Amino acid sequence: MPLPLPVDEPDLVAVNIGVRENGFPWLTRVAGRHLLVAGATGSGKGGVTWSILAAIGPAIHDGLVQVWVIDPKGGMEFGAGHDLFSRFAYDTGEATLTLLRDAAAILVDRAERLRGVSRQHVPSTADPLLLVVVDEIASLTAYITDRKIKAEVEQLLGLLLTQGRAVGVSVLACVQDPSKDVLALRQLFPTRIALRLTEATQAAMVLGQAARDHGALCEQIPDSLPGVAYVAEDGSAEVTRVRAFYVTDDDITRISTAYRPPVSGLGGLGGSCHGSDH
Repeated sequence: MPLPLPVDEPDLVAVNIGVRENGFPWLTRVAGRHLLVAGATGSGKGGVTWSILAAIGPAIHDGLVQVWVIDPKGGMEFGAGHDLFSRFAYDTGEATLTLLRDAAAILVDRAERLRGVSRQHVPSTADPLLLVVVDEIASLTAYITDRKIKAEVEQLLGLLLTQGRAVGVSVLACVQDPSKDVLALRQLFPTRIALRLTEATQAAMVLGQAARDHGALCEQIPDSLPGVAYVAEDGSAEVTRVRAFYVTDDDITRISTAYRPPVSGLGGLGGSCHGSDH
């Protein structure tokens, strides 16, 4: 996959993460946007996620973006790239809850500071864009046995998704098995990406029935084409067929090394990975 040079300044509202069906670059927005990536095992969810992280890598390196990751599968999915992350929670207990509490605290603080001053957050090294990556968002709370923690995690996720975009807190969430639980969340993600899925009904759950009527037949994407997906965007009736860049393990190592973030944190909240956060 092509890696932008560290001297490049990526446009966080037009991030190049692959190719559209017509041959033009697949550009997606990260700043001021939540993104939902759905796909069966081996469909290329990791490729989409890492294409995004690679594309915004120079901004991570320069301190304009911080990436906080929640990987409820023990770090299996994202552990290889941990050097790129300012926070990394790979359990479903206190580490995940603390990360979400800190993200919510940043959201509330920014909302208070921006009220009456600006309608939109502008990333800076003092106030970077916060990208919260959540692997398996639909099953995140399913791994949590403590009812109080589960309820608070759900409340905090809801806060980030409903109020985060305007204050520079974006969520990139992945889901393997879309279900009815995703329907309520779907409306909170302006960008919805559906890779290969196992059932016809799942595409409608992620993209909406209209998208399927316009040809988003995700269950017909061959196993041999990981990274191929259909994209639906709020405000557009168009459904676009795309393919994300192919990302190897070596690419992830290069990305994490080339774009390692600066040590300083968000108001003392996000400067390092620690304990079960790393």
